[in-house]
Parts: sequence; structure tokens; C-alpha cells
Amino acid sequence: MLAGGFISAQDRAIQVNQLPKTAKTFLALHFKGIPVSSAIEDREIYGVDEYKVYLSNGMKMEFDSNGNWKEVDGKHQKLPYGFIPLSIRNYATRNFPNTSIVKVEKKRWSYKAELSNGLELEFDKNGNFKRIDD
Repeated sequence: MLAGGFISAQDRAIQVNQLPKTAKTFLALHFKGIPVSSAIEDREIYGVDEYKVYLSNGMKMEFDSNGNWKEVDGKHQKLPYGFIPLSIRNYATRNFPNTSIVKVEKKRWSYKAELSNGLELEFDKNGNFKRIDD
């Protein structure tokens, strides 16, 4: 059982140019000018599970095996809003005007956005507000 854990999960450092095209485009579009400090490929027994990218300013992002973003963590820094669904951006700006989104997570059926004041907002897959998660 222990040996299976070593076989099934392998993290390895990769070069930025080894990321899927979708992830490279995302980085170039939304984080232009911020160097990547490291990129990690998380491999499972059946192939690549996800990629983790760490930027020189401390921000971290996770991408699925196709390079689509799953999570972007600004580490308490304001995120660029271009990739965040408009309804989520509008809700946060309208209801919490003195805050910014510092982390966003995209799941299969929902989104979660963390604000600079520590509140976590939950939205459905269409970006409609569901609740504040405390």
C-alpha cells in the first residue's frame, strides 16, 4: 500500500514552456511581466493530474491537466480580474466596495472567492451568489 503511494503520485519540477498551451496563455494574458519562480507537474499513475505554478511575487495557481485554471491564490494580494466571471466581480465590487478578490477557486459546480477582508463568497457555476462561507 505504501509503495502504491509512491508510484501513483509524483511531483516534478518542469520548465514554464512545458505547461499546456492554455496555462501559458493564461499566464501571459493575466500575469504578464511577473516571472514564474517554479512550475510543478503533479503526475498520477494514469497521467498528469494538475500543474502548480508559483510566481516571483508569491502568487500561486493550479491548472488541470488541460491547462485550465482551477485556483488562483494571490497570497493576500489583489488578483487581476480579467479571468474572474463578470457576475462574481460585480457582486464583490457592489457589496464589498473597499475590498478586493485575493483568491478564487473554480470547482465543477461552483466558484469560491476570498476577499481581502477574509470573507469567502460562494457562487454557483453560473456565477450567481449563493452564500458567505464562514
